[in-house]
Amino acid sequence: MNLSSYEIDAFFDEIFESPGHAHPHAELLVQRLKSLPHAELARRQGAAERAFLKMGITFNVYTDGRGTEKIFPFDLVPRIVTSKEWNWLERGLRQRIYALNLFIDDIYHDQKIVKDGVVPEHVIKSAKSFRPQCVGLNPPRGIWCHITGTDLVRDKDGQLYVLEDNLRCPSGVSYVLENREVMKRTFPQVFEQSNIRPVEAYPSQLLDALHFMVPDAVTNPKAAVLTPGIYNSAYFEHSFLAQQMGIELVEGRDLAIVDGRLMMRTTKGFERLDVLYRRIDDDFIDPKAFRPDSALGIPGLMEAYKAGRVALVNAPGTGVADDKVVYAYVPKVIKYYMNEEAIIPNVPTYLCWEEKDRKYVLQNLEKLVVKAANESGGYGMLVGPHSTKEEQAEFAKRIEASPRNYVAQPTLALSRVPVLVEDRLEGRHVDLRPYIIYGKSIYVLPGGLTRVALKKGSLVVNSSQGGGSKDTWVLAD
Repeated sequence: MNLSSYEIDAFFDEIFESPGHAHPHAELLVQRLKSLPHAELARRQGAAERAFLKMGITFNVYTDGRGTEKIFPFDLVPRIVTSKEWNWLERGLRQRIYALNLFIDDIYHDQKIVKDGVVPEHVIKSAKSFRPQCVGLNPPRGIWCHITGTDLVRDKDGQLYVLEDNLRCPSGVSYVLENREVMKRTFPQVFEQSNIRPVEAYPSQLLDALHFMVPDAVTNPKAAVLTPGIYNSAYFEHSFLAQQMGIELVEGRDLAIVDGRLMMRTTKGFERLDVLYRRIDDDFIDPKAFRPDSALGIPGLMEAYKAGRVALVNAPGTGVADDKVVYAYVPKVIKYYMNEEAIIPNVPTYLCWEEKDRKYVLQNLEKLVVKAANESGGYGMLVGPHSTKEEQAEFAKRIEASPRNYVAQPTLALSRVPVLVEDRLEGRHVDLRPYIIYGKSIYVLPGGLTRVALKKGSLVVNSSQGGGSKDTWVLAD
């Protein structure tokens, strides 16, 4: 395939350092791409897509009236991360998760960080995901955020930043595992020769973390994955992870609290569950503690949890650290609890509740990315350079009506990776979501999910907004 026409423009490219010239760590892949006729590359792309279809790798889009499920878009040109950069990222992610766990624990206990003036009290009290029901709660082993998906982006200068933290029910890891399976078949020789760190250990690492939440006295712990059901956007992932770990996939209707313990209905009667990997938001897990109209949860679950009779992963209340206003304080959080500077920097962030920041944001909406503090999936967001005057005016009204609920950031020139477009490769913007498991130790899955904006020029990588994914190759030492 002729790659001489591939354009880098003014962006950092994860594969090419200049037109026609690969980064040293990507030379083997680029040589292989050059050796393949376009028809062969297109055939392999088609084979990969059929493999995804056969494996049922899908997600649901609630706003799509054409049907409930879509095949997850996939592009066969991988993203490659050097060993040196990954080792740095791993240290930074461990640092961040450790500090955030201390922060969540403090927020639901003494709130020392608030009393010492590091994080304003009103920021915590006004956070939509702060749960008063969790004040004084002591999760098993002192761990709140067992599974985290941290979104990273690279700017045009090559610097990686943390874009946001996802500590409630982060999704996407199943695609990491399935992408890898497909890629091994697509580029077997390059894969074998590239010395790529494996990702297959994730399910066993996750199961170990679930079991670690159970008291030592329990000799044969029973775990299950709690799903909202088949219409949830991540249902494929829920069933996939349960199958990979060899544990039950359950819905709220399958469970009940009996004599203060969580029990699962089976054909042989009730069976005890010791730990629940919940993929349901706090609001819906227990109608007695949170939303009384929830039909997805288990009445009395929080009472059993507080009594130490069942473990919940992630712990309820972790979403307070998901808030995009709280995100702006994470470097200070790390400094406060660990007396260390943040290894991976945040994207510079303007807080609209602060008058000076709000004034700047309102005057520069056409340049900035504005985000609602508690939205996800690319919703509730204004990408200034790609917006209309009408959209900017609408967001100005929203910000003035509820300044606490909005933050703004400069529009980064996100790095790009080649994707196959008809008969050529074109650059598309990407981010990276590594997955971190906090159990007996903190495990970072090598690589994570590279999400790619398949629409030309788009900066929105979410699958619900037309994005897809790539395999992420982390090179071993």
